[in-house]
Amino acid sequence: MPTVNLTVNGKAVSANVEARTLLVNLIREQLGLTGTHVGCDTSQCGACVVHVDGKSVKACTMLAVQANGSKVTTIEGLANGDKLHPMQEAFREHHGLQCGFCTPGMVMSAVCLAKGHPNLTEKEVREGLEGNICRCTGYHNIVQAVLAGAKAMGG
Repeated sequence: MPTVNLTVNGKAVSANVEARTLLVNLIREQLGLTGTHVGCDTSQCGACVVHVDGKSVKACTMLAVQANGSKVTTIEGLANGDKLHPMQEAFREHHGLQCGFCTPGMVMSAVCLAKGHPNLTEKEVREGLEGNICRCTGYHNIVQAVLAGAKAMGG
């Protein structure tokens, strides 16, 4: 079995995985970071979005061995101790969630979308989150949360 060496949420980790192991399964099953959700297994819903070397990636579409040597950030790695990331805080403040299942993927995608873009438009947010599905909301509060989070991140 191949060994995968990663930095996950700032900590060096090493794991033996089968060559076919998906990054999402490594994160959830071997590392115990269950904030990253598996929603569809077909890369349609975006519930599994994590950051790999600073870019949003659907972890159900990437093999763990492909992430070897990378820096991976999950939803658990966004907060600074008890202080929520500005995007997490914006989702809380603007009630950008209902059941919460899609929320980790939405937040992770939104953080990448907002980096360097504090003045996003509603259209840019809606287009930027096209790969993330929420089955509960009409997206209005999610969009408002992303807009507020982008401003709070300050670009």
